[in-house]
Amino acid sequence: MKKSFILTLLLLTTNTILLAQGYYNHVWLLGSYFFPQDPKGRIVVDSSGYLHSIEYRKMPFLGTEATICNSQGDFLMSTNGIWIANANNDTMINGAGLNPNGVTSSWPYGLPYFSNAMFLPYPGDTTKYLLIHHTFTFDGFSYPPYELYYSIIDMSLAGNLGEVVLKNQVILQDTLNGGIGAMRHANGRDWWLIMVKHGTSTIYKVLFTPYGFTVSSQSLTNTHYSWYNDSQIPFNSMGDRFAYTANDSVTHDSYIVTANFDRCTGNIYNDTTIQLTYGSYLWGTAFSASGNNLYACSSSKVFQINTDSLTVDTIANYDGYISPPGQTCCATSFWNMYLAANGKIYITSGSSVQHIHEMNYPDSAGTACDLQQHAVDLTAYRHGRAVPNHPNYNLGPVVGSVCDTLGVGIEEQQHDFHYGISPNPVADGPVKIIYLLPENKTGIFELYDITGQLVYKMNLPLWSTLQYVELPPLSEGVYTSVVRSGFERSAKKLAIIR
Repeated sequence: MKKSFILTLLLLTTNTILLAQGYYNHVWLLGSYFFPQDPKGRIVVDSSGYLHSIEYRKMPFLGTEATICNSQGDFLMSTNGIWIANANNDTMINGAGLNPNGVTSSWPYGLPYFSNAMFLPYPGDTTKYLLIHHTFTFDGFSYPPYELYYSIIDMSLAGNLGEVVLKNQVILQDTLNGGIGAMRHANGRDWWLIMVKHGTSTIYKVLFTPYGFTVSSQSLTNTHYSWYNDSQIPFNSMGDRFAYTANDSVTHDSYIVTANFDRCTGNIYNDTTIQLTYGSYLWGTAFSASGNNLYACSSSKVFQINTDSLTVDTIANYDGYISPPGQTCCATSFWNMYLAANGKIYITSGSSVQHIHEMNYPDSAGTACDLQQHAVDLTAYRHGRAVPNHPNYNLGPVVGSVCDTLGVGIEEQQHDFHYGISPNPVADGPVKIIYLLPENKTGIFELYDITGQLVYKMNLPLWSTLQYVELPPLSEGVYTSVVRSGFERSAKKLAIIR
């Protein structure tokens, strides 16, 4: 009886995996370029917090980092801008030799630049992924990028560990600023990519569809020109606003540029420039989960910009902390920002240090955002600037818009939660639930026994897509697990065996 019971649940689980969609951003790999022989780390983030573990791994990072998981939250691959590693942290087949024609050969353990690599799901093909990437080339004065590349990874090859089937293909060529931004098209399938042209107010916009790339550009009207800049280019959670930093190469004064974005047409409008520093560069930038606040930082200050009023508040000054403590190096200052799946923002430092800053409430105004400097202790190793460059993989179509042309609007109205639960069957320990809530809505996880009685209930925050659930002691049997949001729901069977 138990064998047939388990077989039934294995079939149910297989169907869940086959039907699941969506891509998730829960893994952050850590470990410094400067100490490649030392242990490294991994942070797995869920909606309630994170799990930090120490590991030995070949790939270190200095500035460039991209990672991606599959629809069940399982880690697939990573890159430091030099090579691609598979889920076993070995070099993926044909994964070496990224980013030719630049300074790449001078940085064998990882490019020092940031936000210049990103993994995307391939539109219309669930077996493939796209890596968007670029490097920098010396022009006699500084180091601009001259190409935007793409490479294609087929995850059905090499025993599902993936193989690079096309590499270092040029999308566009020009003198550019560093950094890549990405946002789902309003049809819920395709992708927009954006980069900034060096020394101008021009934004390159690349539309990626199953049929290839279409490149266009737009010059903004209220934007400070940016010279030899390397910037994170985040979008807010709804995809209708993005931001990047700009600087003056002579005075080093720096600015935050923010503008609205039309996911359907790619049109950019309402661009605004705000000067934040005098004589110092800006580095990282990130939106809060709701998009109400935009953050940027220099090495010594963190700024909060209200996206409605565009008022600016300095919410933190570097406190002088040296990490590891007791050594002369290094300053745990501010550098790159990362909005994680738990809704918090993490800030790395320009040097290789043992601590990371943590902002607990980014949607709160002023110092109520609760930025705790050097709050995350990595204990056994150091980490530099690198944060993953994760777009919003879960953003669906703009239902009812002229761009909702793929028939996914009906799915969105009935809402496919992309819901999965594992392990299944489960004997003990937590279960992992992966789900996709309707945009800007909270949810509930529920568990019912065979009589229909509710035996467990848990609230799901609006920005979450993964939870580890510690179930109460339950009798062996088949239960019904439900993810619910408003009047919409998705259910899966869960077997408990003892």
